Amino acid sequence: MHPTAPGDTPDTVGGAALGTAPTPLSVLDLVTVGAGTTATEALRTSVRIARLAESRGFHRHWVAEHHSMPGVASSSPAVILAHLAAHTRRIRLGSGGVMLPNHAPLAIAEQFGTLQALAPGRIDLGLGRAPGTDGGTAAALRRGAQADPGADDFPQQLAELTRFLDDDFPDGHPYARIHAVPGPVQGPAARPSLWLLGSSGYSARLAGVLGLPFAFAHHFSARNTVPALELYRQSFRPSAALSAPYALIGVSALAAEDERSARRQVLASSLSMLRLRSGRPSLIPSPEEAEAHPFTAAEREFSQSWMADVVHGTPDAVRDGLDRLQKRTGADELILTAPAHGGEERLRSYELIADAYELPREAASEAIHS
Repeated sequence: MHPTAPGDTPDTVGGAALGTAPTPLSVLDLVTVGAGTTATEALRTSVRIARLAESRGFHRHWVAEHHSMPGVASSSPAVILAHLAAHTRRIRLGSGGVMLPNHAPLAIAEQFGTLQALAPGRIDLGLGRAPGTDGGTAAALRRGAQADPGADDFPQQLAELTRFLDDDFPDGHPYARIHAVPGPVQGPAARPSLWLLGSSGYSARLAGVLGLPFAFAHHFSARNTVPALELYRQSFRPSAALSAPYALIGVSALAAEDERSARRQVLASSLSMLRLRSGRPSLIPSPEEAEAHPFTAAEREFSQSWMADVVHGTPDAVRDGLDRLQKRTGADELILTAPAHGGEERLRSYELIADAYELPREAASEAIHS
C-alpha cells in the first residue's frame, strides 16, 4: 500500500461515549433468521434495529458477510446497507465485514462508492480475509478449493482496493485508466472509512502497520482478544487516516427483563453455533427446541463454554459485564450483537442496554425517515 503522511486529515473514526457508557456503543447485526420466521422478517427487523440504534445514540450499525448459513441472511452487505441508508439519516453504516478475497477489489470499490454517494460521510468499509463460510462454498464463490485461498495476497488485494478508492494508480500501471465510480474521478469526495477485521494476530498487526482502525471478533474468539489488541497497539504507525490506535471489539450481549429469559435465548444461540461448528448449519432454533435438545457431554461442554463468552442477563448485569470487558481490554468502542431467536428479543435487548447506560432518547419523528 502506498505510504501516507500522518496528520493529513483529521481523525473521524470514533464517536462519543453517551450517557454512562464507557465508550461509544454500536450494533453488529447478523440479520439472523429464527426457526419459524423468514429472511424477509429478519431484514425488516434490521431496519427497526437501525432506527432504534440511531434514535438512542448508538454510533454505527454494521452487517457482516456470511454465506450458505440458513440462520443468517446477510450474504450481500452492500445491498442491505443501501436499504438501511434509505431508512436512517445519521448513524454510520458499514460492513463488519466484507470478505475481501471473495470479491474483485474494483467491485467492492464500486459498491461502497455507491453507498458513500447514497449516504455521504456515513459509510464504513470493514474488510476481512476469511471466506465467511466453508471451503466448498468458498470454491463456489470462484475462489478455488484450497484451504485458505486469498490469505497470502490479502495485503496486495487491500492495496489494490485502496488505489481504486483513491483513484491514484501511478502512471504506467495496468489499472491507471480504470476508475471506480462513483468515486474521486467525478470530483472531490470523501471515501468510505476503511477498517480491518480479524480474530487473530494477522489482521491486528497489518492494521497497526497500515495505521487503520481495527475491529476484533471477540464474540467468537474471546481468548485471543487481549493479545491481538496488544499486538495492534504495538504495531501501530500513524497514518493519514488515524493518528493513534483505535480498536473496536465485537461482543455478544443480550439483555432481558430477567436472567432466565436471557439465558434461554443464549442457549438457543449456542445450539445454533454447535450445529454450525459441526457442519450442520440451521435456522436459529427456538428456546423451546434448545431446552429439549439431548446435549451429549461434549455438546454440553461446548454450549457452556460458548455461553460464558456472551454477556447476558438483566440490563444491570449486562451493563456491568460490558464495563468489566471494556476495562480489561481497553477497547475504544463496543459493537454489540444480540444472540436471540426472535427479532423482538433482539430489539428489546438493545433498548434495555440503552436504558441501562442512560443513553438519550430522540423523538420518534426525528429518528425515522418520513
